[in-house]
Order: sequence, then C-alpha cells, then structure tokens
Amino acid sequence: MNITRLSTRDTDFDAKLSKLLAFEETADEKLEATVAAILSDVKKRGDAAVLDYTRKFDRLPLADAAAMELPKSELQAAFEGLPAAQRTALERAAQRVTSYHQKQVQSSWTYLDDDGTMLGQQVTPLDRVGLYVPGGKAAYPSSVLMNALPAKVAGVAELIMVVPTPDGVKNQLVLAAAHLSGVDRVFTIGGAQAVAALAYGTASIPTVDKIVGPGNAYVASAKRRVFGACGIDMIAGPSEILVICDGQTNPDWVAMDLFSQAEHDELAQAILLSPDAAFIEAVAASADKLLEQMPRKEIIKTALENRGALIHVADLDEACDISNRIAPEHLELSVADPQSMLPKLKHAGAIFMGRYTSESLGDYCAGPNHVLPTSGTARFSSPLGVYDFQKRSSLIQVSAQGAQTLGAIAAELAFGEGLQAHAQSALFRKNA
Repeated sequence: MNITRLSTRDTDFDAKLSKLLAFEETADEKLEATVAAILSDVKKRGDAAVLDYTRKFDRLPLADAAAMELPKSELQAAFEGLPAAQRTALERAAQRVTSYHQKQVQSSWTYLDDDGTMLGQQVTPLDRVGLYVPGGKAAYPSSVLMNALPAKVAGVAELIMVVPTPDGVKNQLVLAAAHLSGVDRVFTIGGAQAVAALAYGTASIPTVDKIVGPGNAYVASAKRRVFGACGIDMIAGPSEILVICDGQTNPDWVAMDLFSQAEHDELAQAILLSPDAAFIEAVAASADKLLEQMPRKEIIKTALENRGALIHVADLDEACDISNRIAPEHLELSVADPQSMLPKLKHAGAIFMGRYTSESLGDYCAGPNHVLPTSGTARFSSPLGVYDFQKRSSLIQVSAQGAQTLGAIAAELAFGEGLQAHAQSALFRKNA
C-alpha cells in the first residue's frame, strides 16, 4: 500500500498535514432537494407519505400504517432466539454500558443565599427520544445499546426506534438489542422519511424531543434540517483513529487498529504518530501483510491511501501537540506510560490508554459511549451520554429580604437598558 509518509522535520509539514486533514462534505444539491421534498411531504401527508417512501426506497409493501410497527413479542423472540454465546455477549456489553452511564447522571441541587433566597437547578429527563438505527447489511446492534441505554439511564419515559428493513429483511441482533435496551416501540421505516416522522409526528408515530443515532447522507441531511423542531445528537463525519506509539507495541496490533476504522468506509481516516522511524516502516509492512486477510480490503486500502498517514515525530510531546491539532474521534496511546500523557492532551472523543486497549473494545463493550465527535469537533463537543437526555431548569425563589437588594440592582440595570417595565417590576416588590 502507498500510505502517505510525513515527518515533522519537513519544511512543508504543516501544509501537508492541513491538506491531509481537510474534509468538507460536498453539498449534493440533488440530495438536499430530495430530502427537503420528503420532509415537506411527510409533514403534510403523515403516515401516507411514510408508507409511499417505504414502498419506493425499501421495496417494502406495507399494507397500512399499523404494519410499520413491530410487536414487542417479536423483539423478545429475536432476543430469545439468539445463539447462547451471542446473547451472553450482548447482555454483558449492555451491563457494562449501563454501569458506566449510571455514573453520569446529574442531580438537581439548590442552595440558600444569606438573605434566604433559594437558587438552584432542576434536572429532568426528556419525555420522548427517537433512535435511528441503520438497517439491512449496515446493521449495528452496538449502536442500539450506545444510544438507547444512556437514554434509559437518564430516565427518558419513551424511546421510539426506527430501523429500515429493505425487502423485509430484519436483523435479529438489532431487534434483540432493542428488547434488551428497553426500547418501547419499533417502526420498520428508515431514511429521511423516518426522521421527518419522528420530528413532526404522524397519526401512528409520535413526535419526539430529540433524534439520535447514525445514518446515511440522506439521514444526516434530514437531521440537520429538522433541528429546531426537535434536538439532534450530532452530524457525524467519517470515522477516525489516531494512534500514538512509542515504537514498542507489536506492529501487527497497530496496523490492525488502523484497519479497524479504515474498514468503515473509503473516507475514514487512520493516522499513526511515532518517534521511531523503523517502527513506522514495520507497521507499514504489517499493513501490507495483513491486508489480504481482510474481507473489506478494498475499502481499507482506499481509506489508508487517500486519507491515512504514517507520521514521524520528534518525540511523544510533539505527538501530543499534533493530536491536539487533529482532535481525533478515537485516540490510542500505545505507550508505556499513557497516564503521564493525559495532562498534555486537550481534544479527543475517546482516549484508549495502553498497549492492550484496542479501539474496538470501546465500540462494543468497554462501557463508555462509542458515539463520538468527528472532524475536529472534539475541540468543543463530547461523546454521547446521559447528559444528552437530561435538561436543566434554573430555580429562583427570592425571599422578601432578597427582593429589596436584588430589586435595587435589577432596577438600576434595567433603567440603564431603557427597559422601564423591567425596572418597575423589580421595584414594585421593594419595600412591599
């Protein structure tokens, strides 16, 4: 494979790295127009429009709106019908994900000022959340766990899942994960029409407060457009992994870790930073050797050759600086003392520490969420978590004594802004 080699010693390194990292999703005017039309149609015609698009795009001739929803008994049967080893793995992953997210739960709090005024914050869960799950061949039960379980831990009252079933093919592991995660209702619809149904509601599908979960370009565009009518988790870009290695890890391990993200799609990005030039070449040799064993080798090869890189750095401190510049979705610290590097690292979706911590463990069963910020957005955003399914209301209860002090302050500022009613509203309670 012809994977790009870079060195921080090169005079044009900054320019080359900027070019490598540059990714701007090209606006597809035809796709955007199609999505806009679908959203408008579903908003107007509801279930009838959803059924029409499901018949057209998924080749699924549903008889009526009632046929869109799966009975809970089918979800339970899918779970009970799994091979024992698969069911146990799913259960253990769910337990770990739940345990981790239980530590994220935020609680309401209050305190009293000296004058007896009570201030605080009330934390409440969202009422209803929509979970989009890809269907067909690109079906990921792990995504069900990662999106549904934090919502349930947060106390969301109702979780509505939509999953396309092209040609009527249902992924039993996805349905089993829905049962295990406590999903309340499942509809066999997908695409922009499913996003529209969740955002605007139909006679059969209730309006949700937030839509989470991955999807194709049509789904991403639809989520972007319905934001405001409801919340969304994020608009995810291509998968990313950045490995920082001191040169002492088995090169086969590192090469396979790069593959683990490159196999997602041709636009995925996999980068290695190391101060050991010989190790970089050993990883390149391992990649060439291991590639032929990969069922998705063409996707891996394209991703690594187009957007991958093996970068020689001066030392691990410089590697941390470059990592902060990249702000990767997944960051592996394949070094002897990963803890010592943490204070130097500011931006990453998830940090995998030590030689035995492969990124793939985080995707499935380590516990932390695998829905992570991409395309450098880790500079200002965080992994999906319980906090995404909770909201906060400020609490203010002013005492009679507090009204005297606060009233004077508020009135002075309100008069300064020219807002007389604001000032008088505060002053009316003064000396009352």
